[in-house]
This record gives sequence, C-alpha cells and structure tokens, in this order.
Amino acid sequence: MTLNSRIAELQRKHMSLSQAVEIAQKSPASDQFHVSELKKKKLLLKEEISRLSGGSGA
Repeated sequence: MTLNSRIAELQRKHMSLSQAVEIAQKSPASDQFHVSELKKKKLLLKEEISRLSGGSGA
C-alpha cells in the first residue's frame, strides 16, 4: 500500500467516524461513553493522517 492510499484510507475512516459521532450525538438514547470513544478514535486517526502527511495538524 502506498503512502497516499494509506492516507486516503485513514481519511475515509475519519469521515466515517465523524458521521457516527454526529448520529450518536443526535440520538436521545446515545451513550456518552460510546460517543467519547468514537471521538478518541477520530482524534487518533487525525493525528496519524497529520503525521503521515508531514503536516503540523492544523
């Protein structure tokens, strides 16, 4: 897998997690622990994308 394809895969996962967080936050029966875990995973993906891209995370 090339670096660009790895970054693209991570970006797709990040987008998917973003959508999952949005849906969970809108649900009246959402578990805040679950939402928190999704956000942590999303942040880890963002950090890895930034690291692989050579960016500063901004």
